[in-house]
Amino acid sequence: MNIIKVKDRHELDRRVPSMPWYIEKFINYKLPDLSPSSLLEYVRDYEIFLSWLLAEGLSTATVMNQVPLEDLERLHMDSVNNFRMFLATRKAQANGKTTINRKLSALRSLFHYLSQIAEDDNFYPLLKRNVMAKVEIKRAHKAKDSAAKLEGKLLQEEEIAEFIAYVKEGYEHDVATNKQALYAYELNKVRDACIVTLILNSGLRVSEVFNLNVDDIDMKLKLVHVYRKGKNDDTFKTPVYFRLDAIQAITDYLSIRTSRYKPAKKEKALFVAMANGKKEGERMTKRAIQELVIKYAKRFGKPYLSVHKLRHSFATDYYLQNDLYKTQEQLGHASPETTQIYAHLTDRTMSEAIDKRAES
Repeated sequence: MNIIKVKDRHELDRRVPSMPWYIEKFINYKLPDLSPSSLLEYVRDYEIFLSWLLAEGLSTATVMNQVPLEDLERLHMDSVNNFRMFLATRKAQANGKTTINRKLSALRSLFHYLSQIAEDDNFYPLLKRNVMAKVEIKRAHKAKDSAAKLEGKLLQEEEIAEFIAYVKEGYEHDVATNKQALYAYELNKVRDACIVTLILNSGLRVSEVFNLNVDDIDMKLKLVHVYRKGKNDDTFKTPVYFRLDAIQAITDYLSIRTSRYKPAKKEKALFVAMANGKKEGERMTKRAIQELVIKYAKRFGKPYLSVHKLRHSFATDYYLQNDLYKTQEQLGHASPETTQIYAHLTDRTMSEAIDKRAES
């Protein structure tokens, strides 16, 4: 089990006992199919919902884990609509449409299980009335809308190579008068260039980059083995191919990984960092990976870039040369609908390319 899943499984085990028995039953039912990370999000959503029930006086219980099933059966549609409004306007953290839909979807899954799958000793459904079956959850964003938001915020064609070159050597000129920044750059530029190059030539997620181990790389086949999001089989890592352009960057980094960062022999992480006061390099955090991309992006003149937008940049470029289903497989999308965003993005890219040819 990878590092994130282990951590989330521990947190899930800690939180579940504070839930009513029927939610614990649902979580155990879903455990073989969903990752601990997904189930932990479910539990967090249920905590918000149950806390709201108690605060609104819609439950006969005084504590969360004692909310009876009967209170769920007595819920009116007005109450569900009020909960939706609460999520959208709560002072602590107002949620957007996508987050609200996800939380309502988590409730729908629970109510469906209790009313259609789980049974009592007499073979009757645990929940006799399912108010959540009436709730319609519309997709907050279509692929076309998502593409419109990303337009102009990705690296396109020659910009991909330009950004990699900037991380390799261009950044040095921009921080030449800052001794501290220059020292940090000289120390980490080979590693940082490897990270950026790998993402822009494979479309890996930040969590996948974070979890990479040295043994996950196969230079001959040009692939890395990763735990893919949404796949709950911890005995199998998915092979993800990278382009030929990434080989030199990986080779350069591996040649200095041990001498420069001095990781312990037991440290399997591919990407390591030497923290202040430490004598041995340790696995880089996800936040550190994200921040290094932002650091270079700002100096490069594209402050809106992030690891995820580098992934989008690769995907758009990849889609231009392949079809929807190959792109879906490369990115690890569960549904082709998610990949459809690149069809809309490349429509604009190809239109601009035709205009460029006409002008030349």
